[in-house]
Amino acid sequence: MYNARTRRHLLQQGLALGLAGTLRPGHAAETLDAQWRDAARQRDVPYRLRVPPTSTATAWPLLIYSHGLGGSRDGGSSWGEAWAAAGFAVLHLQHPGSDTHTLRLGMAALRQAASAEQLAARVADVRFALGEVARLARADMAPWQAMRLDQVGMAGHSFGAHTTLALAGQRYPVAGSLADARPRAFIAFSPSSPPPASGLSVQQAFGGITRPLLAVTGSLDADPFGSYATGDTRAAVYDGLPPGQRGLLWLDGADHTSFGGGRPAGVGVGTLVPRAAVARERQATHQALVAHVTTLWWQAQLLGDTAARAALAQPQNLGPGDRLQLG
Repeated sequence: MYNARTRRHLLQQGLALGLAGTLRPGHAAETLDAQWRDAARQRDVPYRLRVPPTSTATAWPLLIYSHGLGGSRDGGSSWGEAWAAAGFAVLHLQHPGSDTHTLRLGMAALRQAASAEQLAARVADVRFALGEVARLARADMAPWQAMRLDQVGMAGHSFGAHTTLALAGQRYPVAGSLADARPRAFIAFSPSSPPPASGLSVQQAFGGITRPLLAVTGSLDADPFGSYATGDTRAAVYDGLPPGQRGLLWLDGADHTSFGGGRPAGVGVGTLVPRAAVARERQATHQALVAHVTTLWWQAQLLGDTAARAALAQPQNLGPGDRLQLG
């Protein structure tokens, strides 16, 4: 059981391993900021781990979160807090080369970072992190030994949604696959359809994804680089997924920043892309809806919770222009 004694154990381990952070009590969970070293790639992988309150179950499903372009392990904080409060352990990864350091270098550096090479590096970060969690769990290291590695979910925003879709099994106009078999379900916040230059339809790109995937977007979820002004092309990801285990949450008036779920939000913040008044005004409502629906999605898909599945089938508190499609 994860309790005060376990917390002291983790702190001792952190000191012994030289981790860049300490376990901090939160309102609904506890957090640890640290980093791993991937010796094979000579790459540091910073992370923020959220563990559920000590009163929850002693075995936790594990959710991996990948931030957007120009973001950090702060990204998705709103979602991570909600998921941890519901009994999930949440591991927010930070991806060097497409994180806040790149954001500080300006728009040209950000455009360059939105590359196939950086996508591959992000996918490798997730693979490495899953391997580290499994290694620490086998060594009976707290709190990793409490993770249910047969109940893993993967989520991300914007470039993190690219990362999520790649791990889920998105096809590309080149040979090979970036899919990983360990996650059982996915959530893509502000996902992207394949660009016309790829020569792939949404069915060709996403039709091979056989595990449950929820796409989350909205009417003002524009491309921060200016390729499109609405969320329609993002919502088209749903059309490309095979029927049976797909979902789409569409929120009227929500923009790209609405789905970042944390600060700094990375690309899409008001300093780069001015926000419409309606997106700012509805943000609290939108984020509460997203936190609720995505929590139900994890409960239904990872835990087999029939009550959560029923709640998804009859969603509450959606606005007049909002919709949740399942099928």
